[in-house]
Amino acid sequence: MPDCNYCEESFADEEAYLDHLAASHERGELSRIDRRRVEGHSDDEGGGLPTGPLIIIGLVLFSAAVIGYVTIFMNDTPNNIEITSVAKEPADNVGAVHEHGTINVTIDGQTLDFSQARFQNPQQYQAFHFEGGNGDVWHKHASGVTLEYGMKTLGIQMNQSAILYNGELYTESDPGTEIVVTVNGEEVDPTTYELQGTESTANAQDGDHVRIVVRTNETSQ
Repeated sequence: MPDCNYCEESFADEEAYLDHLAASHERGELSRIDRRRVEGHSDDEGGGLPTGPLIIIGLVLFSAAVIGYVTIFMNDTPNNIEITSVAKEPADNVGAVHEHGTINVTIDGQTLDFSQARFQNPQQYQAFHFEGGNGDVWHKHASGVTLEYGMKTLGIQMNQSAILYNGELYTESDPGTEIVVTVNGEEVDPTTYELQGTESTANAQDGDHVRIVVRTNETSQ
């Protein structure tokens, strides 16, 4: 059941959610990703372009995205890092560690709510996850958990200069795009930085505070 990122409404399916965004929220209020989803939904309902040209356009865009994806994440030059699918796995001691910290992730004006069910996967990702419906405190149950690996469990692929989330690739080389990745206010390399936390969830604020922000020329947050 989709929840609205801009108000407290919930909806039975994705189509109803997109109808709500189009009818109840101004275009400038929506993130770049949501604007595209709403526009695509409106085109489908209104007939839009013939199906054939749309398929061709879609294939061209998909090919371009794949080329860009490979270029950013698989280039072995010093300015790039390997694709996140080979992110360093935590040490094989899951369960021997139990630490906590806090986090804030805002991508293109949208602050991610980790209390949502899709981010609560303690059984699937035992080394790093959120649990109990709490989206403010992360849990770590193994040593050697890098920030890159933790974000991978949440569907966020990243390196020092690029972030891929919800099908949208953001790179610092894009005009007007800025990527900030800090832990406790200090810039870090997510591929090598290993998260440190406290044992008590009540003192999670004493553990690492992760802050990830992606700004584009369409957002100012």
